[in-house]
Amino acid sequence: MAEIVGGFVVPHNPIMFHVPDAPSAEQKQVVLDAYAATAARISELKADTAIIIGCDHYILYGTECLPPYVISTGELDGPVDQLPGLKRGPIACHAELGTHICREGFESGFDWTVGRAMAVDHSVAIPHHYMIKPNAGIKTVAVMLACGVDPYLPMKRAWELGEQIAAAVKSFPGNERIVVIGSGGISHHVGDERMGEVNPDFDQRVLAAITSGDKQAMLGFTDEIILSEGGNGAMEIRTFACAMAAVGAAGGQVVAYEPITEWVTGMGFAELKAAA
Repeated sequence: MAEIVGGFVVPHNPIMFHVPDAPSAEQKQVVLDAYAATAARISELKADTAIIIGCDHYILYGTECLPPYVISTGELDGPVDQLPGLKRGPIACHAELGTHICREGFESGFDWTVGRAMAVDHSVAIPHHYMIKPNAGIKTVAVMLACGVDPYLPMKRAWELGEQIAAAVKSFPGNERIVVIGSGGISHHVGDERMGEVNPDFDQRVLAAITSGDKQAMLGFTDEIILSEGGNGAMEIRTFACAMAAVGAAGGQVVAYEPITEWVTGMGFAELKAAA
């Protein structure tokens, strides 16, 4: 039987590739060390599969079609929005697991959109680059949630989706050891007059909800609260809620946190404990 053995929430800030030396050397090193620590932890967990939960930024999907959630079930590559030092290339996809999660979802009321030849943006490619590539042989299932632009996937539905992923993994006829990664920034503003503002108080409340496994606190971050206190970019914490639910909301611990105004984002890392 396949098993979820751990999880993480991490940022996916593309600005760090464009202006890597903008923040202090100390803050930059904290971020790089946090990615390295999560990659090492994945190795310790003996994971062979990663489910990376990212979000659409109007890069993959736009005004023509904005699916609420998408899962990879075939070939996978990215990032389509290439970055300095992170060029587009193939990502080893666990097509069978993605297909199984999708089919189980259809049976239980989750109408997945499928990506049989799916490209991802930086929200999946950055954690893959820092956390999965150092661990040779790990396959990936990519999940994309509508949390970059309106209409946003409801937070409650993001949580339910994580629970569906967990249930499907339990019925998968394999011995995979799976880590789930929720990829998103905490406080940040994208393309508005508040861009550059970071709210450490909001960020710490989000991390506290995650590391205590507090479902009600997490779902208590309404769109109004997020937009007011965290910014439109913080709508990405839906990926955190989905990852929390997938691992069983058993709590965890903060790996690192830095409010980096030069990278316009509250950069938070946490490890999620898998429910027994």
